[in-house]
Amino acid sequence: MLFGYNAKSKTGEITEGTLDATDRFSLAHDLRSRGYTPLSITERNKNLGDKFSSFSNIFSRVKVSEQIIFTKNLSGMIRAGLALSRALSVLKKQTKNKKLGAILTSVTADIDSGETLSSALAKFPDVFSKLFISMTRAGEESGNLAGALSDIAINLEKSNSLTKKIRGALIYPGVIMSAMVIIGILMFAFVVPTLANTFKSLGVTLPLSTRMLIFFGNFFSHNLILSFVIVFVAAFLLYSTFRAKFMGKYIDFVLLKFPVVKNLTKELNTARTARTISSLLFSGVSITRAIEITEDVVQNIYYKRVLTEAKTAIEKGAPFSQAFEEHTELYPIMMSEMIEVGEETGKLSDMLLQIALFYEEEVENKTKNLSTIIEPMLMIIIGAGVGFFAISMISPLYTILGSIN
Repeated sequence: MLFGYNAKSKTGEITEGTLDATDRFSLAHDLRSRGYTPLSITERNKNLGDKFSSFSNIFSRVKVSEQIIFTKNLSGMIRAGLALSRALSVLKKQTKNKKLGAILTSVTADIDSGETLSSALAKFPDVFSKLFISMTRAGEESGNLAGALSDIAINLEKSNSLTKKIRGALIYPGVIMSAMVIIGILMFAFVVPTLANTFKSLGVTLPLSTRMLIFFGNFFSHNLILSFVIVFVAAFLLYSTFRAKFMGKYIDFVLLKFPVVKNLTKELNTARTARTISSLLFSGVSITRAIEITEDVVQNIYYKRVLTEAKTAIEKGAPFSQAFEEHTELYPIMMSEMIEVGEETGKLSDMLLQIALFYEEEVENKTKNLSTIIEPMLMIIIGAGVGFFAISMISPLYTILGSIN
């Protein structure tokens, strides 16, 4: 790809020219290696392949699994004695993700120009979270960057593992419900109209439930494609509504009250709170800053409020455990008790880690049984639907048999 550039030399002379490079980051790195400071870089030409590459790069993302691998490898290389810039260059060559590759090129260039790793990574907030940046900065300040990166990898692995387990437990009911909808539409489209014609030819007086099924059956049979479009649009609108910001507090409230998932929600948020604060304290981050970052990690609005109260309490000189003692409906009593012991003994981060490990195990056990709990509920819903359909279709047949007798 061809780029035009303006750059300043070490003597202050401004120069301009055109160079071929894979992207802007690569060109900027190349110019810096030659002793120039890039002032502006503009793209000169773009063929179809370049346009497609740029378009795909915009919509590409860096998966959590890729962040984990990157963090682990970077930690290992630094421990082995490689310079940070050299380690980043090696990782850039290894990665297959174009977006991550471009980020590493930019980060390497920033490191070469004298910036810290944390400040270079902070330019990409859509990839590296505040937790990631803060732990990296703390590692740099303490002189233990490799250890901090290793802790970040562990934190990401634990968080990703919990998320995957919960999503995995919800896949089964999602597939069942989708299959039910598709089968229901096909039955309405092909089975109900046939029975409706039979009832019409016999002149049977139909009950309300049967007339309702026939109405939907006629609609689906005459508008089959439109029916599927309506279902998909409705599903998309429902998904968009649940993702909308204004729905957050209502969804969070339901998650804390719904019998099947309320305990799981509490234990999951407790584990995330404890592990995040523990990791940050281990890295040397202040308690108030650790709480601020944890507010971003914990998604539930009610847990965010508790953390805000905890931060305010600490700033006023109150113990950290106070906010958790006042909200046992959200955080279990064990949370406040362990935090209190940690404050008294000076081992707060250790106590929080023990809490995290305990509730992570609880969440793991509950997610294993979640599909078993949901399965009977699905059977009841499916049974009710099949029963309603059967009764609505069979009752007119009994009327016919009764008139014959």
